[in-house]
Amino acid sequence: MIALIQRVTQGQITINNNVVAKITQGLVVLIAIQPLDNEKIAQRLIERLLGYRVFEDKQGKMNLNLKQQQGGLLLVPQFTLAANTKKGLRPSFSSCAEPQFAKILFETMVNKAKAQYQNTESGIFSADMLVSLVNDGPVTFWLEQH
Repeated sequence: MIALIQRVTQGQITINNNVVAKITQGLVVLIAIQPLDNEKIAQRLIERLLGYRVFEDKQGKMNLNLKQQQGGLLLVPQFTLAANTKKGLRPSFSSCAEPQFAKILFETMVNKAKAQYQNTESGIFSADMLVSLVNDGPVTFWLEQH
């Protein structure tokens, strides 16, 4: 499972001109699911997202996590992150999970995240989404969980 984490001052997802998810300060996380991913991997990634120290303390060091900061968590399904881009001029999506499997695992992950952290929002799998955000820093990290 791949997560592209962005520390933000705000983020939102719009579908068909309707805002379906919105956070203020927190993390916008693009999630890609790969064929060998499972619920155990998803749970471990949630733990990392909630505990990853990307917010500044009073000394300006990144020592605070999302829970300590009490920020929002916005999970966005993003299958293209798992694309194979090693050759040629067109990405290959053979390294991405099958859509039906990925949808179920993404929705399971969202439900687990909401059970552990109330301030969780999400996009909708396979929807045509407009994702907007203001990256704070910019602070962006790539996490992989196997």
